[in-house]
Amino acid sequence: MTTLPRRFLHALDRFNAAHPWDHNAHYHRWIMRQLPRSFRRALDVGSGTGDLARLLATRAAAVDAIDSDPAIVARAQELTFAHAPLTFTTADALTGVPAASYDVITCVAVLHHLSFTDALAHFRRHLAPGGTLVVVGLWRARTPGDHLLGAAAMPLNAALGWIKNKGGTACPPASMTAPVRPATMSFPEITREARRVLPGARLRRRLFWRYTLVWRQD
Repeated sequence: MTTLPRRFLHALDRFNAAHPWDHNAHYHRWIMRQLPRSFRRALDVGSGTGDLARLLATRAAAVDAIDSDPAIVARAQELTFAHAPLTFTTADALTGVPAASYDVITCVAVLHHLSFTDALAHFRRHLAPGGTLVVVGLWRARTPGDHLLGAAAMPLNAALGWIKNKGGTACPPASMTAPVRPATMSFPEITREARRVLPGARLRRRLFWRYTLVWRQD
């Protein structure tokens, strides 16, 4: 009884490795729907190869995109149109924010690499009045409901990998080459701590082992 599920999971892992797709980029369009049609200045934290930052630049007068990896910052610069209102900088999320205030701050798959409370407080300080913070993060499954949601995502994850790779095999895109660190906080822990720092924050579990957080500064 245990051998078959184990073989199935190994086979699924091999299939997913052969058909990779970017779970974080899957939420970029959702992020954009949480934001105003236009805004003055945006910050993208952990910008990677710059896919989200380039989307933000279609609405913003200026976008600062920061990442701690100089190689991935260089790659993002290569992929970006020279006259886009977008600046990529190698910087630490908690000490290297370029400007004092932003109308929009986005942070995708980064918070579990940082001190969660310190990071949210830091972003709050840099958010302008009326500004919007949008986070897509990772949570650690601990409850039966968590594991059920993860199990429900597995076949859909494989199906999307097949569709996005047009039925063929592929190497992981550049946006997926960053070091992976497992999440340590459960979703209830994340919710409790986030609402302590950001009263009224809206959080929700999502498919593909992600959660979302939206908060607007008064």
